[in-house]
Amino acid sequence: MSISPSLPTFSPSASELEEMDRRYLIHPYNRWERKNRCVIVRGRGCLLWDAHGNELLDVAGGGLFLGQVGHGRPELGEVAAAQMAELEYFTSLREFSNDRSIRLAERLVELAPEGIGKVFYTSGGSEGVDTAVKIARLYHNRRGEPGRTWILSRKIGYHGSTLGAGSITGFDFFHVGVGPTLPHVEHLSPPYPYRTEFYGGEDCTDFLVRELEQTIERIGADRIAAMIGEPIIGAGGTIIPPEDYWPRIREVLDRNGILMIADEVVTGFGRTGNWFESVPQGMRPDIVITAKGLTSGYQPLGAVLMRPEIGDELPGDHGFFHGYTWFGHPVATAVAMANLDLIEKEGLLDRAHAIGRWFAEGLAPVTELPVVGQVRIAGALGAIELVSDQESRAWLDPVVTEIIADDLRTVDGVIVRNEGSSLLLAPPLVLDEDQARRATTAIVNVLSRLDGQGNLAPR
Repeated sequence: MSISPSLPTFSPSASELEEMDRRYLIHPYNRWERKNRCVIVRGRGCLLWDAHGNELLDVAGGGLFLGQVGHGRPELGEVAAAQMAELEYFTSLREFSNDRSIRLAERLVELAPEGIGKVFYTSGGSEGVDTAVKIARLYHNRRGEPGRTWILSRKIGYHGSTLGAGSITGFDFFHVGVGPTLPHVEHLSPPYPYRTEFYGGEDCTDFLVRELEQTIERIGADRIAAMIGEPIIGAGGTIIPPEDYWPRIREVLDRNGILMIADEVVTGFGRTGNWFESVPQGMRPDIVITAKGLTSGYQPLGAVLMRPEIGDELPGDHGFFHGYTWFGHPVATAVAMANLDLIEKEGLLDRAHAIGRWFAEGLAPVTELPVVGQVRIAGALGAIELVSDQESRAWLDPVVTEIIADDLRTVDGVIVRNEGSSLLLAPPLVLDEDQARRATTAIVNVLSRLDGQGNLAPR
């Protein structure tokens, strides 16, 4: 007996979908008072359409800094369908594996920073951070240093929202009401050159290296497993460190036997114009966490990459008792391989650099506005930091950036992400010059209507 697919008997209207959403779904980051909804039903390239039929330009990479190859790519749908028809799933626990995950692992090692040679799959970034922490601790344990359990992180660094990854994330509001958080986590100051007040007039890198050395001395080098950091801070506002920051931090870690974990969930796979941003930043990571751009959002998949000597320690006499049901999922890994092929074939790393130039040119007028503190761009990753006062650099009320983002979407049809006092840009890498101009023109227009008190003048 064959079962033919059929259309649903009930097709709710846009307003009915919005009401059903409010009734049944809990949304991450959404507060009680935010009742409005935007239900996305279709996408092509950098364009999206909501349930009302409104066309929207995605300048936020699916809202979360991914979507490298754009929305609605039939090639990836065909790969997923073909793999499902061949092998939809079987565990990779113990001795089992599948050909797709093996081939992707080889490809990832080829693309990875120098010295990386082993792969462990996850379903996303938060799982990747939890995995990397376990790996770092277990590595030291297997080598006879079980006391190395501390993880050094940084304030305003985002590393995920599970209990472990959320504890390592450097935003205080992530920890409110869910404690106790993961112990043995220390948050250091971030490399934030615009915020000179953080360093008391001292050179940013000098201050941060001394802070790291003092922290290691206080905790004890023999108690610290690893330091984790984004090569460029993403959700915290495209914060680009000084050129000497990561090389000098790495030197201190090497001196004290502490592993370097690069969180490349946002920056990996072309976002900044490089396969991995940790390479030009001089991080020389021991462990690399990836997700997001690995599949451009077409499947939930992440991968933790590591040096062979670290991976070789994990099985031990008792095995590496860690993993997820979807580890090495054949459909996800097949789609990831096809996604990497598209990034390479279509020259999207070069396109990321072009997008950065288009953004810089289009946003140049806002740098003269009193509400704009700084515009920061790294390839197809950007942020506009807003202030209420240029001299003191006091942050603009985050509620205002929320209003701005809503105005851009509902009036101009442009989706950006607001986070704190910044507007964040991370479009699919297939964004063209006309679309970049449409986005920057809308942003310039809306910010030109904003006064120093955060009031948005009517159009």
